[in-house]
Amino acid sequence: MAVQYIMFGSRRRNIDEVIEANLDALVRFAYFRMSNRAQAEDIVYEAVLRLLENRGKVSDARCYLFRIVFNLCHDEFRRKRLTTVPLDNIEMPDKTDELLDQEEVDRINHLLDDLPPSEAEIVRMNVVDELSFVEIGHILNLPQSTAKSRFYSGMKKLREKYFTNNQ
Repeated sequence: MAVQYIMFGSRRRNIDEVIEANLDALVRFAYFRMSNRAQAEDIVYEAVLRLLENRGKVSDARCYLFRIVFNLCHDEFRRKRLTTVPLDNIEMPDKTDELLDQEEVDRINHLLDDLPPSEAEIVRMNVVDELSFVEIGHILNLPQSTAKSRFYSGMKKLREKYFTNNQ
């Protein structure tokens, strides 16, 4: 059997390498939305299976995986009406949690909850999940310019509320 290659950024990579390189980020992405680690892992597993089934049709495996995980979470969310996980409950590899005290994390979560859902989701996807606007556009089926516009609009509102309430 021939090795299946797929585009990943600007270079070709083995599909197994693409999955391996993004597995932790996908589980974190799903966990952030589902607040249940086992459920997040099941969703990522389903997304990987779908990628493997459709590998001949997929040009960008990373975006495809995030899109499938997003859709599966959204389907589950609609089915059970779950709430999103606050930023402070997410395991992050960096030391952000050490830099921000609990009150500040709660305050930022509250401010994000006050944004329109379409803006809050894009801010979280860019800041927490570290996805590019191109990837966010693919995942949410939006033009890149719309994703950027919503991000900047959301960030402007966050800054205004943050500094207004902080004084």
